[in-house]
This record gives sequence, C-alpha cells and structure tokens, in this order.
Amino acid sequence: MDLTKVRNIGICAHIDAGKTTVTERVLYYTGKNYKMGEVHEGTATMDFLVEEQERGITIQSAATTCPWIYDGVEYAINLIDTPGHVDFTIEVERALRVLDGAVAVFDGKEGVEAQSETVWRQADRYHVPRLCFINKMDKMGADFEFSFGTIKSRLGANPIAVQYPIGAADTFEGMVDLLTMRAYYFDSSELGAKVEERDIPADMVETAELWRHEMIEKAAELDDHLMEKYLTDESSITDAEIKAAIRKGVLNHECVGVFCGSALKYIGVQRLLNGVIDYLPAPVEVGDITAYDPRDKSIERTLPNSEDAPLSALAFKVVSDSHGDLTYLRIYSGQLKKGQRVLNSTNGRKENLSRIFEMHAKDRLPLDVVGAGSIVAVVGLKDTGTGDTICSTDDPVVLERMTFPDPVISMSIEPKTADDKQKLGNALAIIRREDPSFRATYDNETGQTIIAGMGELHLEIIKNKLIRDMKIGVEVGKPRVSYRETILSAAMDVRGRFVKQTGGRGQFGDVIIHLEPFTEAQAEEAGLDFKDNVAFENKIVGGSVPKEYIPSVEAGVRTTALSGVLAGYPLINIKVTLIDGSYHPVDSSQVAFEQAGRLALNAGCQKARMTLLEPIMKLVITTPEEYLGAVTGDVSSRRSLIVGTEDRGHIKIITAECPLSEMFGYTTVLRGLSQGRASAVMEPLEYRPLPPNLVKEVVPTA
Repeated sequence: MDLTKVRNIGICAHIDAGKTTVTERVLYYTGKNYKMGEVHEGTATMDFLVEEQERGITIQSAATTCPWIYDGVEYAINLIDTPGHVDFTIEVERALRVLDGAVAVFDGKEGVEAQSETVWRQADRYHVPRLCFINKMDKMGADFEFSFGTIKSRLGANPIAVQYPIGAADTFEGMVDLLTMRAYYFDSSELGAKVEERDIPADMVETAELWRHEMIEKAAELDDHLMEKYLTDESSITDAEIKAAIRKGVLNHECVGVFCGSALKYIGVQRLLNGVIDYLPAPVEVGDITAYDPRDKSIERTLPNSEDAPLSALAFKVVSDSHGDLTYLRIYSGQLKKGQRVLNSTNGRKENLSRIFEMHAKDRLPLDVVGAGSIVAVVGLKDTGTGDTICSTDDPVVLERMTFPDPVISMSIEPKTADDKQKLGNALAIIRREDPSFRATYDNETGQTIIAGMGELHLEIIKNKLIRDMKIGVEVGKPRVSYRETILSAAMDVRGRFVKQTGGRGQFGDVIIHLEPFTEAQAEEAGLDFKDNVAFENKIVGGSVPKEYIPSVEAGVRTTALSGVLAGYPLINIKVTLIDGSYHPVDSSQVAFEQAGRLALNAGCQKARMTLLEPIMKLVITTPEEYLGAVTGDVSSRRSLIVGTEDRGHIKIITAECPLSEMFGYTTVLRGLSQGRASAVMEPLEYRPLPPNLVKEVVPTA
C-alpha cells in the first residue's frame, strides 16, 4: 500500500458527543457495512461487547480499516473508536499513542465539555494533529458559533472553520463549504448517501463571506507567502493555497480545522472524511520515528516510515481470546510477515508470530504480510504486554513506552469456592494484561484480594466480566478510596541498622539518611529520577558504604515506599539522601543493606510526621436553573470547593473540586435532587492532604 494513501485516525470526545454514531456512518459510507448500526438500539458495530450494547456507551477502543474514494483515488483509513467515559481514559491514551491524527467530536449544544479537555491534553502530549467535528447540529439549542468559541476559549486552540451550517436544530439541513463557497444538502430519506450541491441561500451569503474572510485571514497567518498576497490582494488567493496553508498548520499543531454536521441525521460525515484526507497526515508525513538502543537507552536512533527500514512496532492493546491472545500492533517501520520470529526488546524475549489480521471490530481478515503505517492484530505473542516494542531479532530497537494513570478507587473481592479461587487468580492476570490501569493485589494480613481501577463504573464492568463472561463466583466489598501517604516535615540523620547473628556468618548493614518532602518539579530541577514519586540521591564520600551496596539501599527504600509505612498506601513526594553508614568486611551483604534502607525509611517517617493524601476529583455538573440551590448545597456538604458556575441559557454549569471519598453513589443522589434532569461527570484532578480528624478515621493508630 502506498503510505501517502493511508490515514491512521481516532475518533475521540466527551461521553455522549456522538463518537460511535460518527464511526457507524463512516463504516456505512465507506462500504464497510451494508447496514447502518445505531448506538441507541444496541446495534453499533464498534460497540460489540454485551456491556457496551446494554449501557449504550463505549468501554474499549475498537479498530477497523475502511476504504474511501476521494477525487477518484482510493485511500485506506485505519480507524479507532475510543470511549468517552473518564473511567476508560487508558483506552484513549493508548489509541492516541499510535495514531497519526484524530477527529475530536463535540456536541453542537454543549461545545467543549470536561472530558473533551482531558482528551485534548492527551492528544497534545502525543503531538497528534486533529480536526474538530461539531456534531448534533440538529439538536434543540445547537449553536455552531458558541461551540466554535469554546474550542478557542476552553482548549486554547486556534480553530479555523472550513464549513458553516445551514440552519440549526430542526431547521438544520446541510452546510456551506467555505473553500468552494457552495452549499451541500443531504437527503436523510436515503441515509444521507445522496448529497446535493447548490448555491448558497441568499440570506446566508453575507454570513458565509464573513466566515470565509476569517478563514483566509487565519490561513494567511500560517504562511508568509500567503500573508503577502493577503495584504496586497486577498482575491488573488486560490482555494488550493488556503487548503495547503491549513493542512500545514494542522500538521504543525498551529491550528485545527472545524467541520459540522449531524451523524444521527446522516449529515456531513462524507465531507468530514474528505477533510481527513485533505488535512490529516499520512504516516510518511509524521516524521521519522525516534527509537532507542535496548542495551543503552541514552543512544537514540531514528527510523524512517518505510518498509525498507528495520522492523519496529508498538503493542498498544492486548485482548484475551479463546484462540490465544490478540495483540494489536502499530507498525512504524519495516515489514511483518506471518510466521515470523520477532524480538520483544522491552523484555528481551523472542516470540513466534503465527497469524496477522486486519480487524473490523470483532471480525478479522487474515493477512500474510503488512508494512509500515499499518494497524493490525496478531496472534502468537505470549509474553508481550501493552507498551512493549516488537522488532527484528537481528536489529533490536525499543520505542518510547506509554504512561498509565494510577488507580483512584479499590474494593475487596473474594471467591465463593475453592474452585473459584483458582479461576480468579488466572482471570485477574488476564484482565491486568488487557487493562494496564487495573491493579490486583493480595493482602496477606486480611487474606483478601484487592482490585483497583479508575472509578466505580470501571470496577463494576470488571466485576460483571468476572461473573458473567468468565463464570466465576465472587463476592465484592464496598468501593474504597486509594489514598497516598506522605511526610509533613524533614527528618535529618536517621539511622537504619540491621544486625543479625545466627552462628557462622551474620548480616550487617548500617545507613544514615536524610528524608524530606519533595516534588516532581524539584526532582526535574535536580536531575533526579522521580520513579513512583520517590527520589533517591547518594552522597556517600570516603566509601563508608561500598558502591556495590548502594543500589540495595535504594531498592529497600523504594520497596518500603511502595507498600507504605502508615497504613499500607504508597508513600509519595519524598526524597531520601544517603549520607553515611558503615559496613562489616565479612557480614555485610546486599540483603543486609536492603533491610537497613527499609529500617531507615520507617524510622525517618516516624520522625518526620506522616499524613494521608486523598484523591480530589474535578466535578462538572449540568443542571437546570431551578435546582441550582439544592445541587450546590449538596456539593458544599461533601467537603467540596465550588470553583465556578457558568450560564448556558436556562442551564447552569457548576465546576467543583471534591474528595472522591464523598462522591460514591453521587449520580443517584443528583438524579433525586433534580428529578433526573441534572447530570455530572468526574475526572481525577490531584492528591491533597486529608484533614487530621479524618486521618484518624482511616488510620485509628495515626
């Protein structure tokens, strides 16, 4: 496949903005589906899990490849539909890591919403060029200019409208193309497949010309040659020049093209697909891939987006399957063949890749060979997880890994029978491989298994998966908050001394440390590794602790920090400086110094005074005006801070920062307060100190 004719794109947005409906229309118009699927009927192709069809939401990202013919040329669009719910943000994260471009979908009435901002930040982090599609222009209260303005004000982006809607709400019937200055109408009786081109309605000509002028002005700002023309003679600028300038701006992250339509009413999706071809990059335009030498991460390599380059591919998703794990790969360079032996350079293991598939949601098309730019699923990789690099055995490289968020909520889970206990361990291992934002640990003290995830819905889906899909009998406890531990002050010259004499050779390790509060910004400034929010610095002079024992001291410190000191929660935002110690020429060992490090950190924490940090959520509530008092009163009673309210007609948007521990079951309470008319979305914001009186409730001994 000619890589210039390929587009790897994702569709992402806030929950209920219409992403999956847009995807269903894309599949229909590209000929991939002969029948139109609907989310509200539970027939959407990409929402193929039972749980997704019942709830009408997307839970896991689904991939498909579809052809699109534009100006007589056939293109291949690799498309990933992602979830909008914040509990499944990991699905968006890993999709954006492997995509070359994205379409951000917005609700025409609501504009940019809370989760839209999170997705936008994720796309910024992975430098993904994007287009915007203002959807639901047929909805009562839809306002293109308001939604367009929120892209500028809330996301800080530079939007350039390339279309303007004809009508809104029940009068919406098409759009004006601001490049060609032609109107396009869509016949919904034929599922929007028939598009009619006409002159712009007389009452819209002036508005269209104003928006076209603004488009040209913004395009000119992106290109010096165009700016010269704009200043001397605006009418001499051609449509091709405007398109080229906007494309260049999108690829350089200087602007975003804005389209409009209504996926539900079959309006505007074909024009959006043309926009994907016009403005989003082909794999070859993304630039060379940065890779590293697996033996020495400081050695950087660049690989071209070419089938002739050495193989490099990133595993971005693993799905457990009855015929073996299905591993989704984005191939960045080189070729991958069926039956090939490959190297997982992340863990150093060689694997046999037995089969390759082009995916269409849950359906598969077998392939013999694929090249750079492809997104495929493979069978046969047994030791490969999300974020691992697959490369050729004779030319190893490793690609940059993804970052996964820490869980904010946990609950206990217990098997009902001995048979279920065996099955549960295997099932949790499978879910952990599929979902890196999920954690499962065994508590030796209570004998309970603790599962942790990104929210109540996330854990509920996992519970249902265990009971319904994997047929395992389990009892679950109430959800509980994942706190963090930290210190309030510094502790200087703290000694950790481990001495054990058992006849014959003994054990001896002795260290002195400084312990102090520390932040990520300080670690960056000092050039220290801040893994798991713990910094370790060695300041030993004169060999009072031999060099070979210092990694053991660090290992002891880090292991203790992970398991916690006060209440078993991870200890974060600390710096441990090793300043002195002593050793025994015969009895000292790595184990002894690891134990000395543990003892020193424990002693330092007691001296430095400890507290708990609790997860704070950003809560955005949309409520009719008449319920504002009841809703704000309830929010304030939950130790929450209301940071802003915004008017949107008769609707009020309340933004608050609230502790997760106060928000369990909040959606049900909110429905009761507003007769079911208010809604809320939450996303993790940060960790803050828990009030001292509440620390005593969580840790009675504190």
